[in-house]
Amino acid sequence: MIENNNNHRNHNFHRFFDWWLGELNINLQHLISAANHQHNFEDDSVLLPLIDKVVGHYENYYKVKSNGAKRDVISMFAPTWLTSLENSLLWIAGWRPTTAIHLLYSKSGIQLEAKLADLVPVLTDDLSDLSIIQINRIDELHKETIREERIISESLALMQESVADTLMVDLSNSISEKMRNDKDDDGEIRDIDLEVELMFNLKKGELEEVLHKADSLRIETLKAVVAILTPIQVVYFLIAAAELHLRIHDWGQKMDKTT
Repeated sequence: MIENNNNHRNHNFHRFFDWWLGELNINLQHLISAANHQHNFEDDSVLLPLIDKVVGHYENYYKVKSNGAKRDVISMFAPTWLTSLENSLLWIAGWRPTTAIHLLYSKSGIQLEAKLADLVPVLTDDLSDLSIIQINRIDELHKETIREERIISESLALMQESVADTLMVDLSNSISEKMRNDKDDDGEIRDIDLEVELMFNLKKGELEEVLHKADSLRIETLKAVVAILTPIQVVYFLIAAAELHLRIHDWGQKMDKTT
């Protein structure tokens, strides 16, 4: 019964994730259209509703994910809805928060190099025209995000190490000893199993807390980047983020089909 419930929950989140990716692709098309028609706008303020919608789409993902973790946090750390490639890139069941900042650095650098190569003055509003003030703020955000990542990683490491603490080892030895001695004391074994279940329920709570902190840092970092950039810069950044997310998922699906 427990396994069937877990499979049902996984299926529900899998369906949500597929829907979420589809909506992300629609948002991407709207962002691209806005970028292509930016010169038709009187000012950047017309982009704000679109930006809010896209950021809200990411927030909704983490909200639904948080609700799913309350029911079955283990499945969030072993997501069947992601491809093998995506799973290999995970940090605490999701993207590493600093990925957003590295994406910003990479995209702005690539676009700047392209302009210099073509001897075109850097006068446009894409990600190659970051000001010194913006770069400094992004650098500070990067450092702070790395610090927060380290703290959360250490919390997960302590939780993982606790699996081999004295009590867990003693319980494991008790079961093994009874099996070696061919003792069929079902009542005592059930008591031990109950104690183990209670301990793992506590560890699930710790996992959920770590996951919540990681997801909170992910969305906080995204919002911090958005706050640093101008509206049209945000549009270009969100285009790059959505394209990377969707392309990695597509590549992962193709790789899984060939293995």
